[in-house]
Amino acid sequence: MSSTPTTRRGMAVAAALMSASLLLTACGGDGGDGGDADKKAAAGTGGDKAAKTRSVKAENGTVEIPAAPQRIVTIGNTNLPFIDLGGRPVGVTEVSASDLAVLPKEQKAAYEAAEVVGSSGGDVDLEKLAALKPDLILVQFHSNDWDKVGKRLQSIAPTVLWGLDTEWKEFADEIATAGNVTAELGRQKAEFEKKVAKIKQTYGKTIGDSTFVDVSRGDWSDPGTFYIADIGCSEIARDDIGLDLPEAAEGKDPLAYESLPFERITGLSKYDVITYPVDAEGRPTEPFVPVTETNTWKALPTVTSGRALGVFCPGNNSYGPVLQYLDSLDGALATLAGKQ
Repeated sequence: MSSTPTTRRGMAVAAALMSASLLLTACGGDGGDGGDADKKAAAGTGGDKAAKTRSVKAENGTVEIPAAPQRIVTIGNTNLPFIDLGGRPVGVTEVSASDLAVLPKEQKAAYEAAEVVGSSGGDVDLEKLAALKPDLILVQFHSNDWDKVGKRLQSIAPTVLWGLDTEWKEFADEIATAGNVTAELGRQKAEFEKKVAKIKQTYGKTIGDSTFVDVSRGDWSDPGTFYIADIGCSEIARDDIGLDLPEAAEGKDPLAYESLPFERITGLSKYDVITYPVDAEGRPTEPFVPVTETNTWKALPTVTSGRALGVFCPGNNSYGPVLQYLDSLDGALATLAGKQ
């Protein structure tokens, strides 16, 4: 999965945001003159067309795109992964303030330099987008939205679509290929593999001898509830690092979809180590603070013995934030020395 962990209610909210119909806030017909002109510009106006374009496979089929696109617009979940890979889009859709707050300075500057052509709620101004004269559009949103506006986007410029269930490493690979930023992808991949190998080698015994549980809470969570995270960054800890973390049975909804009352906090005592979300400064995230303030949490043997570890996860849909997560996990595991 490429999404961060949410409860069932949270997923419903996220779906409403990401898969709301893309309202057309301006004109932008299926085959207007501006759209045709943009398509011609994207394909090149002289010489051997094949030398100036290439084909990529996407959710919407095989798409012919510029060999070296210069004016890229990112829509939906493609915004930050493309920027993370060193891309500098000319147009973007809005991202949340919390996502912007944890971006490295240069990435935030790249985002803010782009023209905002749509909201985080799914609205896209097609006239504004077309005025940017993009030669490539990168999109990740719900298939229902593609059915409604895909042809309109393609009339403006070659458009590459990813579904919401695209695995994050595959997503990074394909965005890098389409957006012609593969050099940075290679560097990030090498760093990822290096950090994973270091953690496994350094803490192999601790990882092998311990059971873990990753717990969290979102701003969408009902009062007095939390959830066990088995998607998002916890997937990386489980699948890449090898932490023994609970996960949903095959074919079942993720555990993260189930809201658990605070009374269930006592059940966490059966695990050797608890991980929970903190911000970049190591403080419990605001939504998780109510959990840490309960007497039940404070009385957990895992907490009183220092085996409840705060871990920073700024995101899990591209290598940059995942690398930050691995650094935080590395530091958290280091504190377990002598506490097992």
